[in-house]
Amino acid sequence: MTSREIVIKSLEFKGPERIPMTLPPPYPNDIVGVGLGPNPYVSEEWVYKGNNRWEKVDEWGNTWARLEAYSKGEVVKGAIEDWSQLDSYKFPPLDLDIRYEPARKIFKETPDKFHIGFLPGFPFSIARYLRRMDNFLLDVAAEKENVAKLLKIIADLLEIVIEKFARAGADAVMFAEDWGTQDRLLVSPKSWRELFKPGFIQLCNKAHKLGIYVFMHSCGHIYEIIPDLIEIGIDVLQFDQPALHGVDNLARDFGGKVNFWCPVDIQQILPRKDEKLIEEFARELIEKLGCFGGGFIAGYYQSNEALGLEPYWQDVACKAFVKYGYLNKVRKEEVQL
Repeated sequence: MTSREIVIKSLEFKGPERIPMTLPPPYPNDIVGVGLGPNPYVSEEWVYKGNNRWEKVDEWGNTWARLEAYSKGEVVKGAIEDWSQLDSYKFPPLDLDIRYEPARKIFKETPDKFHIGFLPGFPFSIARYLRRMDNFLLDVAAEKENVAKLLKIIADLLEIVIEKFARAGADAVMFAEDWGTQDRLLVSPKSWRELFKPGFIQLCNKAHKLGIYVFMHSCGHIYEIIPDLIEIGIDVLQFDQPALHGVDNLARDFGGKVNFWCPVDIQQILPRKDEKLIEEFARELIEKLGCFGGGFIAGYYQSNEALGLEPYWQDVACKAFVKYGYLNKVRKEEVQL
């Protein structure tokens, strides 16, 4: 069974021979992901401005700043500072065929892998940068008509990206939108359903009509909208902090309805540097979320440095995922929660 077949069987809850994994060498990695190639008309290099401050302007026209040479930074000036600028704003050329050449090349070189095209954002994540986060959250309450207009323009643009990735050989598209704080959504569930759910529906429908899956990453607490995400057609929820929602809760309420792609929890488990705890949590993820003839993909958090961890601790997690992932043969009809 190829890596691609293993992932698809998990997504379809059809009993893969083992759980899918996205682990570093020497462990299994079943998924290859590729984003857009660079915008040939824009340079996004960081420029030192003095006083330990760097700035750059991204292809959307947003100005970023950072105080450390290697941090991600944050948007300090959105490209659309005033709503009167929306009609004249020029969106970046996401449809340029050359920007999909990396995906075509890498997908062709890895025929046995499951292929993901990484979207350059999703309506909320793009809009919040264009307006700057603090402004945009106020807009959600005070400028609903303009917010809805901007979100629809972005969704229409992303439809083109999804189609381009599908033609390049993607099996799925993936986007990242951090919708939660530690204990709640960034906006009310009512506002989310009113303003943002339509874009999710539009883009998931587009992907599924093209025969590809949809993966979503989010940090924070989003429990209230998981039923909506499943209804919409999100196929995979990528959580780095599954313990925030509770593994038992996720299994009870959503097991067998959506796949979860997670490392050992980066907030509550890995930082404790306890081998037994890490192994037990890895096994719990597999046995509770992956026991529906599929449903769980073992992940690896890419920056040990950001967690303040030596690679050894995620290596413990990798060994556990491999150990229990090959043993996991429980089928949906056998599960009792």
